[in-house]
Amino acid sequence: MAEEEEKQEEKVREGQGNLEGKKVIISSQSDADSLAQSGYGVRVDKTKLALTLPEALYLLAEKRLKVVAEGVEVEFPEFLRISREADPEIWAKYVLYRDLKSRGYVVREGSIGATGFRVYERGAYPKKAAKYVVFPVWEGNPVSLSYLSEVLRSAEAAKKKLIIAVIDRHGEIVYYSLTQYNPY
Repeated sequence: MAEEEEKQEEKVREGQGNLEGKKVIISSQSDADSLAQSGYGVRVDKTKLALTLPEALYLLAEKRLKVVAEGVEVEFPEFLRISREADPEIWAKYVLYRDLKSRGYVVREGSIGATGFRVYERGAYPKKAAKYVVFPVWEGNPVSLSYLSEVLRSAEAAKKKLIIAVIDRHGEIVYYSLTQYNPY
């Protein structure tokens, strides 16, 4: 029975990566190719792939990735703890990333706002540019209107629709579209 579970787990796993700073590097070309084809990571060179921390957390939680930190394989809780040291907002990023992936979107780290994601319409990646920028906000944590306005201007300048993802204390997410109001 244990052998069957181990074989099943081996079938599901798509790779193994090493934690290097704020990235998980996949060194095996076949693992890198498989993950890149599914919309994960950024090529470091022809054979390697760099995953962001939310991507690696998601793949680790889905049992599609093994992560090695300082020569030791780490499980999800330990990797989350290590990731939190590198990025205090990692939990919000992971919760949002997981929700968007569960809805079938390809999600890439965004260049707008410190914690935003670029989100591609289903079936559009990599043929078309991302259509949305999704920006997470923790319920109860104030965000200034001037900052939201700055994020909105950046999204519009990049020709993307801005979606605000409000995450409550239970990890539930409500999405709001934000647009510029111009009464004239």
